[in-house]
Amino acid sequence: MRIAYLDTISGISGDMTLGAFIAAGVSIENLKSELQKLGLSGFELRTEAVTRKGIAAIKLTVEITDQPKYHRHLKDIHQIIGGSSLNQKVKENAKKIFYELVVAEASVHNSTIEKIHFHEVGALDAIVDIVGTAICLDLLHIERIYSSPIKLGSSGFANTEHGKMPIPTPATVELLKDYPIVLTDIPFELTTPTGAAIIKALSGGIITFEKMKVQKIGYGAGSRDMGEIPNLLRLFVAELLLGSSEEDSVIVETNIDDMNPEIYPYVIEKLLEAGAHDAYLIPIIMKKGRPGILLSALTSKSNLNNIAEVFFKQTTTLGLRIKEVGRKKLLRSSKLLCTSLGEVKVKVVIDGGRERIVPEFEECKRIANHFNIPLIEVYKIIEKEIAGKPESPEMMY
Repeated sequence: MRIAYLDTISGISGDMTLGAFIAAGVSIENLKSELQKLGLSGFELRTEAVTRKGIAAIKLTVEITDQPKYHRHLKDIHQIIGGSSLNQKVKENAKKIFYELVVAEASVHNSTIEKIHFHEVGALDAIVDIVGTAICLDLLHIERIYSSPIKLGSSGFANTEHGKMPIPTPATVELLKDYPIVLTDIPFELTTPTGAAIIKALSGGIITFEKMKVQKIGYGAGSRDMGEIPNLLRLFVAELLLGSSEEDSVIVETNIDDMNPEIYPYVIEKLLEAGAHDAYLIPIIMKKGRPGILLSALTSKSNLNNIAEVFFKQTTTLGLRIKEVGRKKLLRSSKLLCTSLGEVKVKVVIDGGRERIVPEFEECKRIANHFNIPLIEVYKIIEKEIAGKPESPEMMY
């Protein structure tokens, strides 16, 4: 499987992503030619060979020559992309990224995806960054994207259309919920909403220790001098040699017999928020015949301290057992399907080289509440449509 691995040395943004793809072999002329299919004017692409801490990289700049004086809604973006002569896969990926952006903006501003209008996101440079990323993936025949944990700044403010926003910005944080991040003490916006949306929409997650044959490497440069850290995004174009990913994990567990049982669901929620792969309860009989609970969490070795902190802070335990275990998981990603119930986000699992589509619980719950129908019926409808409609451009974004 041909993959793109994004190593977020100092975060990720749209222009850094495009710069990395060009450095990895995408022709700037081919990219420009494909972008012309959008039928938009008022922008130019400029590339510059630069060095960051002695590392050669490409700095891409989207120069706006005629910025429209109005804001675009999601339907406007879809009309631009859908009405273009770009191929279907490029359209799907670009729409996925914009969809994640609008969902995040709607959440941050307590609005709906229909009412949200884009500021920075709908500007020409963002359209170029997002559609350009989808084009580059297609030109390099990338099947899946993976990344390192996403680097974020953690102090200072960023200037936006809404005024000064704390770093990381609310939209960026919203987009990266449930995705591994690294908060740094760098007082700059390392990861932009556009960069976070690319990860949210297209990344299959974090992979470590995989066997891969690297074919191309590209570095995309940011504008700002980051001090001791090179302001770069590194792209590996590689052949993934495993049908599944493997990682070293630990099981953290403890026996508890003196805690209010109403607290356990909250503790499990906190464990998952802290990065646990899984958390669960098992009823047990402890010494002197007392009923108790075995509370367990599965996490990566690097995240052990965060999980241990939740155990000690949120429960009555005085000690933990820690066991090293191997973990093997099927490769997965997500995509949007168009169904009779509207757009539905589903999980795509790669099993034996074939895709298996699985409805997401939270999406099914949202639809059940929206249409006021039983949750089990939502599952039946979506599963029936998945089985009856093989993957096609009409079904997918």
